[in-house]
Amino acid sequence: MRVFTDIGIVLSFAFAVNGAWGADLLSYEQLRAKTPASAIQILDRQHKLVQELRVDFSQRRGHWLSLHEISPALQRAVLISEDQRFMDHRGVDWLAAANAAWSQLVDTDGRRGASTLSMQLADLIGQSSGRGARGRTWQGKLSQAYAAYEVEGRYTKSQILEAYLNLAPFRGEIVGVDALARVLFQKHASALNSAEAAIAAAMLRAPNANPATLRQRACAVLAQMGVPEQCKTIDFVLQPALARGGASMWDEVNFAPHFARQLLRRTPLPDPLRVIESSLDYALQREVQMALAGNLHELQRSHVDDAAVVVLSNSSGEVLAYVGASDSSAAAELDHAAARRQAGSTLKPFLYALALSDQRLTAASLLDDSLLSLETANGLYVPQNYDQRFNGWVTVRKALASSLNIPAVRTLTLMPVSDFWALLRALGLPLNHDAEFYGYSLALGSADVDLLSLTNAYRAIANLGCFSPPMWTAALPKVPAPSTLQPKDVSECNSTPLSHVQQSVPASGITRKAQLLAPGAAWIVGDILSDRHARAYTFGLDSPLSTPFWSAVKTGTSKDMRDNWAVGFSRDYTVGVWVGNSDGSPMLDVSGISGAAPVWHQVMGYLHRERPSQQPDAPADVGTENVSFEGKLEPGRTEYFVAGTELTHVRLSEVSGASAALPGENQIFSPTSGTVYAFDPDIPPEHQRLQLRAISDVPVVWRVNGETVANGSVAWWSLLPGRFTIELFDAWNRQLDSRVITVRGETKAQLKPN
Repeated sequence: MRVFTDIGIVLSFAFAVNGAWGADLLSYEQLRAKTPASAIQILDRQHKLVQELRVDFSQRRGHWLSLHEISPALQRAVLISEDQRFMDHRGVDWLAAANAAWSQLVDTDGRRGASTLSMQLADLIGQSSGRGARGRTWQGKLSQAYAAYEVEGRYTKSQILEAYLNLAPFRGEIVGVDALARVLFQKHASALNSAEAAIAAAMLRAPNANPATLRQRACAVLAQMGVPEQCKTIDFVLQPALARGGASMWDEVNFAPHFARQLLRRTPLPDPLRVIESSLDYALQREVQMALAGNLHELQRSHVDDAAVVVLSNSSGEVLAYVGASDSSAAAELDHAAARRQAGSTLKPFLYALALSDQRLTAASLLDDSLLSLETANGLYVPQNYDQRFNGWVTVRKALASSLNIPAVRTLTLMPVSDFWALLRALGLPLNHDAEFYGYSLALGSADVDLLSLTNAYRAIANLGCFSPPMWTAALPKVPAPSTLQPKDVSECNSTPLSHVQQSVPASGITRKAQLLAPGAAWIVGDILSDRHARAYTFGLDSPLSTPFWSAVKTGTSKDMRDNWAVGFSRDYTVGVWVGNSDGSPMLDVSGISGAAPVWHQVMGYLHRERPSQQPDAPADVGTENVSFEGKLEPGRTEYFVAGTELTHVRLSEVSGASAALPGENQIFSPTSGTVYAFDPDIPPEHQRLQLRAISDVPVVWRVNGETVANGSVAWWSLLPGRFTIELFDAWNRQLDSRVITVRGETKAQLKPN
């Protein structure tokens, strides 16, 4: 009865002769357009292909190829294997159908088929119900035959062959001749030779056949092609091809993989072309990659293996370059620009900008760079400077430019930590814990941030406090012209008060423009970060932070030298650099100057090789004054102030630690009330002493918990565990001042605590 299964095809004549072509059959142009590659193409801002990134994981398909792009050997092999009378029939090969029917009668396996390329194409594009088990019934064959006549009536023979080669499954997930050639044979389809073509044709019969079956069928095709001798060496072609099933496509563009992945997270896929014009600049991206490669080579001895760079346009927010890892990295697939690392000193500019915005400080204000201990819920917090030294009283300008730690912590004590935390969150930094979790250490960058968010936050300072999210698609046809950012542009930013903005920040961050800092405060911070003389104390006058054009920059190093940052901006660009190791291991003697700063300097130099950079004009809320400093604190200078905070002379009050006290001002200078000290039981008690200092113009006596311990304005008291009230009395037994401190630890001998 099997013969009637194939003879049933004859019934299709009645439908084919009288029927019209199906209205739902796509035109050839529609068919091509509806068959995109499984990888999306990312173009740079000049329409240059920079990345192909797979987005369809249901199958692996390359580009649609025209017949002239496909090897003649492959075309011939496919016709020999699948449809030898392709050019002569109108969709159904009746001779092949008769042979197939006879084969089913006499052959034990009955495997010989009669489906033409037209019938198979109809199945591939969904024009028939002949695929699967239904294809072996007479109804399925009838549907296939009728659909084949539809296809033959709508498409030319060349179009049918071309479409079949682009839509047919070859091996596993590989579909289409482009993916077949570029994955299994690592070449273009136009270069496939006879042996490769025969193997491809054999795969069409059974895409998942074992190597022995493929070898047998490929040899049969080679014999029909007139080159049977090539069968002797077919294994040298077949085995490597099968081993490449998961290989990358040959010549696949892989220039900016981390950028492409970030872009796709934020951009809907275009359907069906799958081509996105991005903001990336190819030449800049290449320069950044070379800068990273060169500097990482120099840092190999310092145990530095990884780095990342982000470059943003200040005016538009476009991501012009994004390198998530160097080619030499052992973790090249990891996007280090999106990985979260400890921020270090890179958060200080935002702290000072907030203090200036709130008019708590000015650039000329004095901060005490001396021993500081703060009691927190987690114990005593004692920050230290990078060089383990104290500088006494310093101005805000010097403290920020030279990246001094203790003045930064003192600045944070002037405001609720939650205010600073809220600002950082509004700027897009991923602070996943509440303000209490970070505490005062937030001033020194204890939070984990990613390079992209940090760079864009610095861009907000460059834009006079106006924040906006980065842009990943091209807003302009070319690299933006020099910025014309002036005070009038600030009006384009949302003028909602910062407190209201912070309270409404969603988990995904602000998605619009928002004025987060006073324009004058942001401008002054930028001016401080560009002041090479103010940073000379820590970085010297000649360092990679200095450029021959105007720029502002800040470095940062995390605990144990695990992360190194350099983030800064010119008039037109903001550049962020991270250097470290993907596994979190520490670097060896690498600071911001020797690690990330050289890369920052090189990238900035490239950006401004033919482009000037001048400091933006000060906004309307910035005033200037000639400031003098009493004594030898700092030389006099012209200083900038947020309007309403101007001053002309700076001096220390006697209470703040002047060498001479005013008559009648008798009080304790140190310790500070509320300070918590730690007693170490492993150190002899006589070696653990606390200095007691008083500002007094009369003889004084020190008492601790009511017992006299010393005389004089400067004295020492041996520490003991407990809570103590330190009192200052004059010679007439009059109490002048008192302080309460806590000493933690255990020892046998101690005074009676309160």
